[in-house]
Amino acid sequence: MKSKKPGYDRYAKYGYLFSIPFVIAFLLFSLYPTVYTAVIGFTDLKGLGKTDIHFLTDDLFRNFKTVLSSPSFQLAFRNTVVIWLANFIPQMLLALLLAAWFTDKRSKVKGQGAFKVLLYMPNIITAATIAILFSGFFGYPMGPINDLLVRFGFIDAPIELLRSKAVARGVVIFIQTWMWYGSTMITLISGILGISPEIFESAEVDGANRVQTFFYITLPNIKTILLFTLVTSLIGGLNMFDIPRLFQDGKPDDATLTTSLFIYKQAFSGSYMYNRAAAASMVMFLIIAVLAAIMFFVMRDKDEAKLNKQIRQQQKAYMKKLKAGKENASC
Repeated sequence: MKSKKPGYDRYAKYGYLFSIPFVIAFLLFSLYPTVYTAVIGFTDLKGLGKTDIHFLTDDLFRNFKTVLSSPSFQLAFRNTVVIWLANFIPQMLLALLLAAWFTDKRSKVKGQGAFKVLLYMPNIITAATIAILFSGFFGYPMGPINDLLVRFGFIDAPIELLRSKAVARGVVIFIQTWMWYGSTMITLISGILGISPEIFESAEVDGANRVQTFFYITLPNIKTILLFTLVTSLIGGLNMFDIPRLFQDGKPDDATLTTSLFIYKQAFSGSYMYNRAAAASMVMFLIIAVLAAIMFFVMRDKDEAKLNKQIRQQQKAYMKKLKAGKENASC
């Protein structure tokens, strides 16, 4: 008879009880809306107050085809990718640089706690506050940026800077970088602090400089944390909504229109095309899932994968040998 640890069954039930609130909240506020969104993407649901739903029996994927062929959606997707890449690359470079600087014992940075709080601060400011702040900075005819440009002679009179597509998009890119590099830095610092100090001490004894230590020790050992930041940035970047919506609402000339803003406008303005908004949501869901899977595959631990493959092959060989032995014994 198998022995059981005393009190194991008695305490295990409390774990299930404590998980019930999360399970209920997940089912109601996450799983159900996701499944419902996927379903209405195949229906004709549209119009404010409409409750009856009919599936598109003639062409089940009509909404998806309409969305994918829409010039507005294609423009929104291009804008989203450009804005995400343009803010993600400098965000990661700056976060890596700061994380390496703060965790390098040879740097001996004083007041690290204060620096980390200040760098992380933009992440806890609400998007509405930041959007209003930067709208004021670039205000016309009176605004700090216009005042500085006139004072230093770059322009003769105030201009509407935010009517320029390049300026509006650049401001959104800057805001996204400024808001999130501190959070990325904290995540990377936590990963670096998880590396055994003995490895860094050995590298220092062997004469490795800071650059060599960073590229040959730090980066390989935080691959999992880098993967986490890549995937979370991918999800957040391709779902970018609050700053483009609150700052310029996709203007000027749809220069800051993102896919999430496109979905919002499809669902909650004009004809209230819930079906097309749902279809666009599922298209973005699939795109994000595929890109995340590619990231996981590219950044996988190849040595570990090779070792697991060898173990599986050995297990199969052992099972075949065991099966063959039983067959011979029965004969």
